[in-house]
Amino acid sequence: MKELTLVVASKNYSSWSLRPYLALAHTGQPFREVVVPLGQADTAASIAKYSPSGRVPALLHGDLVIWDSLAICEYLAEQFPQAKLWPQDSAARALARSVTAEMHSGFAHLRNHMPMNLHARRPGEGRAPGVAEDISRITSLWTECRTRFGQGGPFLFGAFSIADAFYAPVVTRFVTYDVELDAVGAAYRDAVLALPAMKAWTEAARHEPPVARYEKK
Repeated sequence: MKELTLVVASKNYSSWSLRPYLALAHTGQPFREVVVPLGQADTAASIAKYSPSGRVPALLHGDLVIWDSLAICEYLAEQFPQAKLWPQDSAARALARSVTAEMHSGFAHLRNHMPMNLHARRPGEGRAPGVAEDISRITSLWTECRTRFGQGGPFLFGAFSIADAFYAPVVTRFVTYDVELDAVGAAYRDAVLALPAMKAWTEAARHEPPVARYEKK
């Protein structure tokens, strides 16, 4: 079988990298991991060795290169259908794709003012205009998914899916910035944080040196 290689950026900061990592880990397939540290003089050159877009994450599978987080997850769902990375029910799958796409392209206020930083604890910070609305929208999506399709497990659609991989970085932001959640949101947050792959990623991030440009408030 062709080797799978996932190229990611510094785990403490790279929300885009975390998503396909969780999806790939869920497939149970062996893979090689390449971590490119951010904020270094050779960061761009190192990424360019793997990704034609100059961005990570990138998945290498034989001669094929896929360099977008959602495209990587879709590819994994196609290649490893036994992992059931999308819900099996068509209505649930449609909603899962919708909420994933909204996360992929939206919530700019939250992204800009509450960047992912697993090292940090910044309670009360990041409450710029528009952030509260993003948080409200996200938590309402979580409640809708859990209410309609979450009966089979602790994740948005019961079993783990690509949707959970995409909202995992938001979960970490809510911890970093001490965002108060209702019972549904708190239970979902805890389920994501308890994922073995999430724990492994977080532990690896703790051993990375901080990068000054990403530590600025």
